[in-house]
Amino acid sequence: MIAYHFSFDLRLFGLARLDFEGDPFWLGARAAIVSTFLGLVGMSLVLARRAGVTAAQRWKRTATIAACALAVSVASWLAFPTSYIWFGILHCIAVASVVAWPFTRHPRIALACGAAVIVAGLVVTHPAFDSRALAWIGFTTHKPATEDYVPLFPWLGAALVGVAAGDALVRRSFAPLAFLARAPRALVWLGRHSLAVYMVHQPILIGALALALRRLP
Repeated sequence: MIAYHFSFDLRLFGLARLDFEGDPFWLGARAAIVSTFLGLVGMSLVLARRAGVTAAQRWKRTATIAACALAVSVASWLAFPTSYIWFGILHCIAVASVVAWPFTRHPRIALACGAAVIVAGLVVTHPAFDSRALAWIGFTTHKPATEDYVPLFPWLGAALVGVAAGDALVRRSFAPLAFLARAPRALVWLGRHSLAVYMVHQPILIGALALALRRLP
């Protein structure tokens, strides 16, 4: 994700010609990143239920994500007023965290619904959903003018599939889970502070590039 955004920043500063909107490589990279994010959301919900996380703790976490999503919207509006982010990855994660939670008790239903959401999001389109009031749901006939667009259809499906996958891995005591318990501290720290890392990495990258360009002759 950081490498993807760094590449985007290189284009932003005119240092590279990269076609994020049409190149299959970059489109595939974005799809892989978003799918991983939402899939891990579903897996995390399974772990949260098994750990006995309370409703208050869940809502606090969701509110934090929603606040960060709002901050991204405001910051992107200041930087890109005609294409600011009004429903990006954090917005989708906040909603998916609420919608997918009940499915943690029903992993098979989560898998079936997740597959249905993905297929519907990829196949169904209608002009009625092109308006911003409904575009966050999905089903648009074209991508809206925004720097990041992660509608519920099909991406909620990735979270639901993540719920099913997480439940299967936990029930079977999947070996890599034991490995993760012994992972390097830096990797563990990044995992435990993923939201903070997400929020600060772009300002750091953009600031570093701007500073480097100022120092160039």
